[in-house]
Amino acid sequence: MVTDTARVVRDSVGNPLQDGDTVTVIKDLKVKGSSSVVKIGTKVKGIRLVEGDHDIDCRIEGIGQMGLKSMYVKKI
Repeated sequence: MVTDTARVVRDSVGNPLQDGDTVTVIKDLKVKGSSSVVKIGTKVKGIRLVEGDHDIDCRIEGIGQMGLKSMYVKKI
């Protein structure tokens, strides 16, 4: 018997996240390899959930493609 255990990714408050959700950043985040900073309150639209070190793949306006950890975002 094969059991399919779906991984549930939750935001900082405990809400479950899904592909395509819109989230806000709850903490200023430094961008690795750049002098840019993702400011608190930045809206991120159309997230994609992935496996690995970072839970979320997204595109942030003015910065580009990025990987985020779900502990630093809150679902809108």
